[in-house]
Amino acid sequence: QVQLVESGGDLVQPGGSLILSCVVSGSSFGDFSMYWYRLTGGTLRELVARIAPDGTTYYRHFVKDRFTISRDNAKNSVYLQMNDVKFEDTASYYCRPVDNYPGLRSQDWGQGTQVVVSS
Repeated sequence: QVQLVESGGDLVQPGGSLILSCVVSGSSFGDFSMYWYRLTGGTLRELVARIAPDGTTYYRHFVKDRFTISRDNAKNSVYLQMNDVKFEDTASYYCRPVDNYPGLRSQDWGQGTQVVVSS
């Protein structure tokens, strides 16, 4: 079982900034891609961003140029810097390794961290 602990969510005004953090258990963190997802009220989490082991990043169009994903392999941590947030960024945010991460089960999700964008 993989432990995933997200933090950093908060109430933020439109145009503001926030940084989310996630700690992932396991000894092979640095060898695998990491993802941030979000859940906006439905039951399907949508991909937000990805970071590969070599630091290569990918962003969905709706956060590109506003969010930055990064990682610290020494701390088994992945981060999501959120800038210029919009009302539609309100969601619960989750991190998750790629599916072949050692010990990861389909039901392994963290508790998420809640971001509310409101004026």
